[in-house]
Amino acid sequence: MEWRLFADLAERAGQRRVSVRVEPTATVDDALAALFEARPALRERVLDDSSAVRDSITVLRDGDPAATDDPVGDADELALLPPASGG
Repeated sequence: MEWRLFADLAERAGQRRVSVRVEPTATVDDALAALFEARPALRERVLDDSSAVRDSITVLRDGDPAATDDPVGDADELALLPPASGG
């Protein structure tokens, strides 16, 4: 499965796409754990002090908002979007 990362998240990871392996019964939370194992620098930027995804970070599965307990499969594309800024 593949994660797409945007803005400062891609900078922290050192690339815009990161492939991870998860079990067939995996959830978004499992895929996040695999991502943090592959790119530990993302953990503190994505998770808050209670280890939940920060309110300012959007998690998408195949372009739609996803909850951490949603199931995922090998063919899914997950994305992390930080807050947008600019003008």
